[in-house]
Amino acid sequence: MKITIAQLNPVVGDVNGNLRRIREVLSTTHTDLLVCSELYLTGYPPLDLLERRAFQEEINQAVQALCKLSAETPDVGIICGLPTFSGAEQGNTRHNSALFFYGGKVLLQQDKFILATGDVFDEARYFEPGSQVQVVDFKEEKLGIAFYDETWSSPSAMAPSGPDSDPIAALATQGATVCIIISASPYHVGKESARYRYVQERAEKYGIPFVYLNQVGANDELIFDGRSMVFDRQGKPILIAPAFHEYIGTIDPFVSNPKAPYSPLDKVESVYQALVLGIRDYMRKTGFSRALLGLSGGIDSALVACLAVEAVGKEHVLGISLPSPYSSEGSVEDSRLLAENLGMDFMVLPIAEIFHTYLGILGKEFARMGPTRGEEDLTEENLQARIRGDILMAFSNKFGGLLLSTGNKSEMAVGYCTLYGDMCGGLSVLADVPKTLVYELAHYINREKQTIPTAIIEKAPSAELRPDQRDEDTLPPYPVLDRILQGYIEQNLSEEDLIAQGFPQEIVRWVTSAVGRSEYKRRQAAPILRITPKAFGMGRRIPVAAKNIF
Repeated sequence: MKITIAQLNPVVGDVNGNLRRIREVLSTTHTDLLVCSELYLTGYPPLDLLERRAFQEEINQAVQALCKLSAETPDVGIICGLPTFSGAEQGNTRHNSALFFYGGKVLLQQDKFILATGDVFDEARYFEPGSQVQVVDFKEEKLGIAFYDETWSSPSAMAPSGPDSDPIAALATQGATVCIIISASPYHVGKESARYRYVQERAEKYGIPFVYLNQVGANDELIFDGRSMVFDRQGKPILIAPAFHEYIGTIDPFVSNPKAPYSPLDKVESVYQALVLGIRDYMRKTGFSRALLGLSGGIDSALVACLAVEAVGKEHVLGISLPSPYSSEGSVEDSRLLAENLGMDFMVLPIAEIFHTYLGILGKEFARMGPTRGEEDLTEENLQARIRGDILMAFSNKFGGLLLSTGNKSEMAVGYCTLYGDMCGGLSVLADVPKTLVYELAHYINREKQTIPTAIIEKAPSAELRPDQRDEDTLPPYPVLDRILQGYIEQNLSEEDLIAQGFPQEIVRWVTSAVGRSEYKRRQAAPILRITPKAFGMGRRIPVAAKNIF
């Protein structure tokens, strides 16, 4: 049996466009069975679109269209992930389903048994869990259809208990001769290896081929890496699809196939590819053809410029240097050299005159409010960042480009960023990338030639908002800060846990306090591309007005 995995990049909400891609694949592929990913027809995640009656009707019409398409290709079975609706009124009950089309009919509706919940997943908000699993006869084989979460998750309160409480085991007991696993599993560092292990162990345990198909592409904050896999009866990989790219491949898992060598992608390379895909898809799916960003002469904005040029092309990226009275000459020239190396558009717009105008107007009023109010402090530093943000947003408004925010996760975590200033933008590219990883990515970009000038990488990080300012005047050294943040944010370690690991008590308590105080800033940040197990944004829900975070 020839099975084709369609590792495609659906657009959320574009039911007809996603359906059209299935037609295109079928028109050019000779196969017995075509497999599409979890919720492929709507794109993942469709979120509250599922509650709209018109959207439900569009999905139901697409199911009829798939039946018709199946009748037109009578020798081909189609497995497609989509929402299904039932109840007294259509749409009262929803399931995350895999439908098997053959001969113009739906021969099986397999509802997802173990719903994905926690972090970025909220399937229990939208779906009811399935109540049973069953195999379906197809061309002398028995197909078992399941979802990725069911290869590793334990049954929970969201899944009915009973003989089918382990869907994969139940399918094997019913005599499945091949198991099709459909998935919409978003990327984070290290997840690919876990997926490989879970599916490979199941194939080896049950002695049948396993076909694992994952979605690819980026939708808002989530990036899907694809990396679909097929395992033979011995649990050996016989097909490994590429990461971060669409892929359509056909294989017969029942015959002797050469083993596909497998090794997980290098961490830094995978993050680089994920961020490029995240920018490209966010722009493409929201209708932007041009990006712009502020180039400060620092490593963060340099990295974002490189990622943007790779994502959408040098002719579609504009960098703007906005030097203030405290900006070094090297910062402007380093930015200019970076732009030349990348071949992107570049301009310099000094903000000193605007800044002094602000100081002149506000200084008089501040001085009237008390003897020390006229002294410069963080307020004046933030003014410079907000002037820059205002100018960058003006260019975005005038020319329709997407402003990319360039702050990293380390800064965002402790609030070393200015609300309505450097946080301005439509997409926050590095807000899940710790500063230490920013340096690794810069060296990765420079692995063959010096795209990012050495001076940018080697200079001490500085916001350049006051004379001789350095980040480490305010923050702990980044290697220390990032390790504490990883433990506190990604692993939910307590202050006591971190102190027991050897971190100085005063630094730990400053960091955790700063993280709490900055929650209100992050609530107002642009969408953040997710590359770690716990990113700021949709997967981390911390109240702002909460006593224990201040």
